[in-house]
Amino acid sequence: MIITLNKFKSISETGSAFIYILVAIALLAALTTSFMRPSSQQTTAQQSFKTISNLNSQIDFVRSAIQECVILHPDGDRGTDGISGLIGTSNTPYPINPSSTYLDSPDANDQLRHIRCPGDPGTSNDHEDIFTGRSGKFLPPPADLFEEWIYQNHADGVFIYTETTRTDAFLDTALQKLDDEFSECEADIIDATGGEIELTSTAVATDPKCPSGSKCFRLWLLTNASAVYNGDTDGEEGSGAGGANCP
Repeated sequence: MIITLNKFKSISETGSAFIYILVAIALLAALTTSFMRPSSQQTTAQQSFKTISNLNSQIDFVRSAIQECVILHPDGDRGTDGISGLIGTSNTPYPINPSSTYLDSPDANDQLRHIRCPGDPGTSNDHEDIFTGRSGKFLPPPADLFEEWIYQNHADGVFIYTETTRTDAFLDTALQKLDDEFSECEADIIDATGGEIELTSTAVATDPKCPSGSKCFRLWLLTNASAVYNGDTDGEEGSGAGGANCP
């Protein structure tokens, strides 16, 4: 069989074109992988930033509202609730727990949205809701992936906390970055993924806990010497009464 020069040239060009196609496919695959990786990282960073921003803005709003209550009612409420004695000994002038039976109509739980300012610091136990249409302060919905904020006025101090059971990769990074924005011992992250963790030193059944399978973020508004940092994830605060590294 005689292969003419032109025919051989045609076969050669076809083979070269096929090689070029394979090279182009390989380059396209490499570029796609290259573009996808930063995009994924960028999405994670955006999600982390959004979580931090949402939690931080809520914290600022809540602290401002509570401080306004404290300033308006510096004596708190000096009545007696029949359980823990004088309200005046319960971190006055911070609001008492929404579920306290001292209140005329106590709430079923201590969700932050239910906290109240004393309507009459001297005698009344009919306190006014802080977050209500009458006050013009509306507590926004919980941050994405997190539960309602809980408020606690306890012998250990006054704090708020929220929890999440989600395991999204960016959450740990977001919580750690959020924790870093506060002073040491002002905030802590509690890892209860291995089992329920007490948030107070008294460990009474009705005291707040970080539920099993959750991670909690807590912010202190006031700390007393008995405050504990059980389950602290980064070791900055330490554990036990007062926190091993806390003043």
